[in-house]
Amino acid sequence: MAKTPKKPGSRGLHTRVKTARGRKTSSTRWLQRQLNDPYVQAAKREGYNSRAAYKLIEMNEKLGILKPGVHVVDLGAAPGGWMQVAAQLTKAESSGSIIVGMDLIDISAPPHTQFLQGDFSHDDAPERLKEALGVEKVDVVLSDMAPNTSGHAPTDHLRIMMLCELAYHFSLEMLKPGGTFLAKTRQGGTEAGLLEQMKQNFTAVKHLKPKASRAGSAEVYVAATGFKG
Repeated sequence: MAKTPKKPGSRGLHTRVKTARGRKTSSTRWLQRQLNDPYVQAAKREGYNSRAAYKLIEMNEKLGILKPGVHVVDLGAAPGGWMQVAAQLTKAESSGSIIVGMDLIDISAPPHTQFLQGDFSHDDAPERLKEALGVEKVDVVLSDMAPNTSGHAPTDHLRIMMLCELAYHFSLEMLKPGGTFLAKTRQGGTEAGLLEQMKQNFTAVKHLKPKASRAGSAEVYVAATGFKG
């Protein structure tokens, strides 16, 4: 199983990027951050589609939810890093695990997975996912969905919570007893009403902040395990 990479020490080489003509200062800062991000470097080295793969690897080490034979839905799947990890950890090539992802952005499905392009907030999305799965229930519903940020923290929180709630209600319909719902939220945690619903329907609910999340990022994840059915 892939391990979360260690961050380089202070003696590690640091790449500086000069602001080129026509490039905004913010773009230069983004490029410099990418070039010096140990998780970006590790993703390239280990063949993952994104650094986000290490967030799921780390959270799975704590939760133990991705095992051979389990079926997984991945919402907000682009660019495919979580689908790669899910297929790897469930040994989907030989275990019979089914991995199906959906996102607005079209991607090539990683090996041993299925991908659907579409907006999960559309009415037909759940039925499309069910048809692709070919099974009535799944073991894990993952959601890394996030809206484009507006820069206004309260608005961004409401938008991401709307997506989290949509994914949560889908999980209530799709999960097997004992199943898991894992979704991205923002700092401040899951809203009290939704959190209370989760506590009623799952045996354990907690928030996780993977080390692979960027420093200063407002994202946090909510993990609801042991679906009561």
